[in-house]
Amino acid sequence: MRLLITTPTAVVIDDRNVTAVRAEDESGSFGILTGHADLLTALNVSIVSWHGANDNARYCAVRRGVLSVTNGNEVAIATREAVPGDDLECLEQVVLAEFHKRLDAERASRTESLQLQMKTIRQIIRYLRPDRPGAIEGGP
Repeated sequence: MRLLITTPTAVVIDDRNVTAVRAEDESGSFGILTGHADLLTALNVSIVSWHGANDNARYCAVRRGVLSVTNGNEVAIATREAVPGDDLECLEQVVLAEFHKRLDAERASRTESLQLQMKTIRQIIRYLRPDRPGAIEGGP
């Protein structure tokens, strides 16, 4: 089975000798073996693990993404960021913590942006109110 993990700028993993893949989506953790039915799912910030022909486990931290299984023998993951590694503990502690920190920063940024948009809309509504002092009859 082939495992392909890509980001917008690079092919991070292209392993053609994979025997099993493990990933995590909103419903929980799941495994994929050769011959798996076609599948398309959205991944969380998580660690994807797989075993190669020599049965060594390998890992890659992904910052969300889309996983697809096609023809039962190709697993492709498209993600914003991917960090491969052989040390699971390091990936869990350092990389996943950084990915979660970035997600929190993105959420805070979106919240600030929405607050600014709402403030702008309120000011426009105040300006367009016909009963405001100095308003021109029939509109601004």
